[in-house]
Amino acid sequence: MCANVTLTPLIRQGARAAAAAVIAMCAALSIASAEDAISIVLDQAKIAKVPERTATLVVGNPLIADVSLQAGGTMVVTGKGYGVTNLLALDRAGKVLSDRLVLVKSPNDSVVVYRGNARESYSCAPDCERRITLGDSPEYFDATLGETGNRNARAQQGQAAGTTAR
Repeated sequence: MCANVTLTPLIRQGARAAAAAVIAMCAALSIASAEDAISIVLDQAKIAKVPERTATLVVGNPLIADVSLQAGGTMVVTGKGYGVTNLLALDRAGKVLSDRLVLVKSPNDSVVVYRGNARESYSCAPDCERRITLGDSPEYFDATLGETGNRNARAQQGQAAGTTAR
């Protein structure tokens, strides 16, 4: 996809800036090898090795990914939003030990339904169930989140009642 991006003289000023940003992103993606990139699905976590002597981990855009350092030289990277960011590993002196791309993509079982301007997301594995995802319409997002919150609260109430009955 990135290899086919070209600029033509007919592109307007705003479109030129957007196209230039796409080309720059594609160039950044092609610079890093596929082995160095951490590819992850939105709302999922992946375990990866941390370079030796790592003291600090920095995520370029925490809206796209989150990272937590674990014992044994591992880290957990979690996809928070769609897109590409980078992950820096620094030693105690601030020297960069590693600079890896983190690619966050949508799940394979995701189905998006558009009703006019309203967007709804579903997870279809194998049956389609509501799933809130970045970009869903506020009404759908809030209703689904409310149902999930109510379900979780009732489950916790039932669990608390079960522990006091013993």
